[in-house]
Amino acid sequence: MLKTPKWAAAVMWCAMAGAGLALGGCASSSDATSILNADPPEKMYADADSLMNRGRFQDAAKKFEDLDRSHPYSPEARRAMVLAAYAYYKAGKGPEAVASAERYVVMHPGTKDAPLAHHIIASSYFDEIKTANRDQSATRKALEQLKILQSRYPDSTYARQAENRIRIAEDSLAASEMEVGRYYQGQKNFVAAINRFRTVVSDYQTTAHVEEALMRLTECYMALGVVNEAQTAVAVLGHNFPESKWYRDAHALLTQGGYTPNADSDSWMTKAWRAVPKFGLGGPG
Repeated sequence: MLKTPKWAAAVMWCAMAGAGLALGGCASSSDATSILNADPPEKMYADADSLMNRGRFQDAAKKFEDLDRSHPYSPEARRAMVLAAYAYYKAGKGPEAVASAERYVVMHPGTKDAPLAHHIIASSYFDEIKTANRDQSATRKALEQLKILQSRYPDSTYARQAENRIRIAEDSLAASEMEVGRYYQGQKNFVAAINRFRTVVSDYQTTAHVEEALMRLTECYMALGVVNEAQTAVAVLGHNFPESKWYRDAHALLTQGGYTPNADSDSWMTKAWRAVPKFGLGGPG
């Protein structure tokens, strides 16, 4: 049987030793070191809280995340997760704040800090709301979170704060629908315009834009010859906003064509309106 030469054994030993050193180098990376040599959770929490108090929000967020990774089953870990989201938000890191807060609500729904997590998500998106002629994706996401706060956590501080923001978000979405609707109307694409104005009347009745939307619906329906819907639009407008200049304009347009306001009980407008108008046979004149 052939014996392994002494020099070959020495080469193999060196190779194995080198591999061991390489592995040791990997294990000594910053992430591994932080996990292997992590401080106790209470100290990490205190350090992160101290960073927050000094306005070093991004450093605090990373420290809270380190705590969550190093001591995932500690009492401090769950709170650290939502505070990491809050620290990222304070640091102006919206996407990171949303990601951390969403992770929290997935893992710990319905807990004491869940309203705070939803508030962080809502605030991050709310800060990104654009003007009416810009993309409204952030507005829709903010509104979704704000409504979750109101419906699931009505007694929370954040739900009470959400009320005004909901009005702002809905107004922004309604304004955007009106912007696009007016564009389509100007292009004489009346069906597309109606779809936009319909959204305002159906979904954003509490905004100031609903009066104009009903007027524009009158114009579009008259242009298409759909008189009964035009009559309903003017009737709904007159019943709910009798002093509105939009009602005066819509009423004038309708009467010029020889028609009077009349609410059709089968119209989508009559069904969609929250306070269904109670008109007489002919509606308001």
